[in-house]
Amino acid sequence: MAATGLVLAIAAPSALAHTHGAAGAGFGAGFGHPFLGLDHLAAMVAIGVWAAQSGWRPVWNVPLAFMTVMALGTWLAFAGVALPGVEAGIAASLLVLGLLVAAAVRLPLITGAVIAAVFAVFHGHAHGTEIPQALAPWLYVSGFLLATGLLHAAGIVAGRYWVARRQWLARATGLALSAGGAWMLLT
Repeated sequence: MAATGLVLAIAAPSALAHTHGAAGAGFGAGFGHPFLGLDHLAAMVAIGVWAAQSGWRPVWNVPLAFMTVMALGTWLAFAGVALPGVEAGIAASLLVLGLLVAAAVRLPLITGAVIAAVFAVFHGHAHGTEIPQALAPWLYVSGFLLATGLLHAAGIVAGRYWVARRQWLARATGLALSAGGAWMLLT
């Protein structure tokens, strides 16, 4: 009997154990969040593609700068600090990152990190305002930071492939991202 109760307790969805809006606020929800918004997904992959195109060594410097400042932006939002123009900042990130990828712009590492950091504040703030009421918001944040790192990695892999074999595809993708960002800014 005790074993059956233990098995049922372990198998029960953890969301059902929380109340007051905490359902869906754990690691899995945070991990899935970047995949649900095309703007976030595209910008995070674009950072990785741009890092691969730029030839920075190590290639992870700019994506890690993005992730670090994104965490700071999340904390600012969670702390209630208002940031004007968040959606415009996200749209501008797509526009600018798309152009950087399309033109295969190579900038010094520090310049790339600063550009990534500026956009990361907006993406992080957006994530922070979307954090559901949670008993442990750090689980949600950990999930979306891991997903962001994986999206950056996917961008790095794609970027290295495109640089070596399909530069036209990188340019076309960059132009599509820019068009999407411009469309978001205009609407």
